[in-house]
Amino acid sequence: MARTGWWELSDEVWAAVEARAGPVAGARDVADGLTCQTAVVLTTSSGMVFMKGVPANDARGRAAQATEAAVNAAPRDVGPRLLWQVVAGGWDLLGFECVDGRHADLSAGSADLALVADVLRSAQDVRAPEGAGVLSFADRFADVLPGEQLELLRGDTLLHTDTNPHNLLVDGDRAWLVDWAMPATGPAWVDVAYTTVRLMEADCPAPDALEWAAQFPVWAMADPRAVEAFVAGTCRLWERQIGARGARPSNARFTVLGMAT
Repeated sequence: MARTGWWELSDEVWAAVEARAGPVAGARDVADGLTCQTAVVLTTSSGMVFMKGVPANDARGRAAQATEAAVNAAPRDVGPRLLWQVVAGGWDLLGFECVDGRHADLSAGSADLALVADVLRSAQDVRAPEGAGVLSFADRFADVLPGEQLELLRGDTLLHTDTNPHNLLVDGDRAWLVDWAMPATGPAWVDVAYTTVRLMEADCPAPDALEWAAQFPVWAMADPRAVEAFVAGTCRLWERQIGARGARPSNARFTVLGMAT
């Protein structure tokens, strides 16, 4: 996705942002992330702000941002607070408290793994606000799983579903879960499962990654049939998107996850 930097935005956008954040004294563009077309850390008179946004004519992007704004109050203890939202100069923009951190290291033996575990435990108590329009996690697999398997993937925890290292920021002695652009409601073990796969992607040996997952009671008590449905549905979606041969390396990690139950 092509990115638009702060200095490429229009005077109208600058004025609208400064009306909410205060005069901007500095800006650092952020290259990471897949769900926005502009991302920047602003130094303002009121402090540091992380701003992300999509073009106002991007219906899918705006819908994701609307959902992220709607659920923001729920994961307050695990994610940064939304400060403002503005539509101006052809852009839909969100301004958040800035987490001055680094991406989590998910490799074997990393001290960050304990911090990531802590934030995931806190996230398991989060529920979606009423009226936020968050869809069920099961609905993502409606085209690839039968009804009885879909029912196993329903639950009431507000899931992040994209716990890649770019969305896990370490700041001092804690981790933050940022970018809630893909939330869903479902079983609490789902984000543990996704993160365990990310550990394997960071070259953490599968037995070590599964041992890390085992510390979570929600994972230890997960219905094996539900985990099998999750693995099967995820692999089928990847195969549909990029083909069975191209999806095989990623699918292998999910398959290991399913075989552990």
